[in-house]
This record gives sequence, C-alpha cells and structure tokens, in this order.
Amino acid sequence: MQITVTFRHMESSDAIRSYVEEKLARVKKYIDEPIDAQVVLSVQKKINHRAEVVMVAKGLTMKSTETKEDMYAAIDLMVDKIERQLKRYKDKLKKHKGGEGIQRRLEKTVFSAASVDGGSEEPEIVKSHSFFVKPMSVEEAVMQMDLLQKEFLAFTDDRSGEMNVVYRRKDGNYGLIVPQGS
Repeated sequence: MQITVTFRHMESSDAIRSYVEEKLARVKKYIDEPIDAQVVLSVQKKINHRAEVVMVAKGLTMKSTETKEDMYAAIDLMVDKIERQLKRYKDKLKKHKGGEGIQRRLEKTVFSAASVDGGSEEPEIVKSHSFFVKPMSVEEAVMQMDLLQKEFLAFTDDRSGEMNVVYRRKDGNYGLIVPQGS
C-alpha cells in the first residue's frame, strides 16, 4: 500500500504519520493491492482537526473526511468510514458479478466562464482530462457515486453497452438518464 500523508496548517509529525499508516493497514483485508492512499491532515481555526483520505484501488475510488477536536479521533473516524465503505462495496460485489463490456473513453473539459459568457468565438480551456468509463450496473454506479461523494456519475451500462448517467436528486432519491434511439 502506497500512503502519502500531507500536513496543512500544522507541524509534520512522525508519530501521527505512523498512526495513519498503522490504521490504514486495516483496509488491506477488503481490497486487493495495489492501493494508493492520499491523506491530508489539517487544523482549522486552531481547534478543528480534519483528516481526509482519497483511496484508489483497482479502478475504485473512495473518499472520507472527518473533523474532530482531536487529530487521533478524526483519523480513527476517517478510517472507520473508509472501512465501512469498503466492506459494503465488497459485500455488493459478492452479490453482483461485474460486467465484461467495452470501456469507453471520455474527455472532460473545463472552460473559463468569462470566455463563454463574453461571447468569444473560441472558449478558453482551463483544464482538460480524459478517462475511461467502465461498464457497470446501475446499482454499482450508484454505489460508486456514493463512495466518491459526487452528485452524478457517467457510466457504460453493462447490459446495453450504452452511456448512462446516474445522479442524486434534491429529494434524496436517484435519477437515471438513459439515451433513447431516434
């Protein structure tokens, strides 16, 4: 497991770093290697200790953030939350075999608002990123969206092979956008 610990607005501490590594070692039993974990520990307003982790393993990305008055307590809660997410994910994988479809490549581009609103001929590109969208079921897409703490997720339906979008509605339910033939 590759763990990167970053300290923000606080002194770097080997004791806290080793505590994080020791606690995150517990998640190895839920997912196969390689696991890449990026941990950010910070202090806000001198009393709120925040522990945040983003873990990537075999195409699965999880995120957990916890804030407490004690850094060790925040780390414990953060790891517990990641562990619950992984356990839930592993249980769902046992119930549902993943799809073996074709991965699609998507391009995500962020444009400058000023260049779009200003009516310029060519909008200014701020950032561009391409990534692969793996085939999955609607249930797996909702689970992945929850793990990433996102509002929507584009995915390839493992049954139809079509691009779909699942999103979180304001009423707390989930919506699904499925393309229809013309």
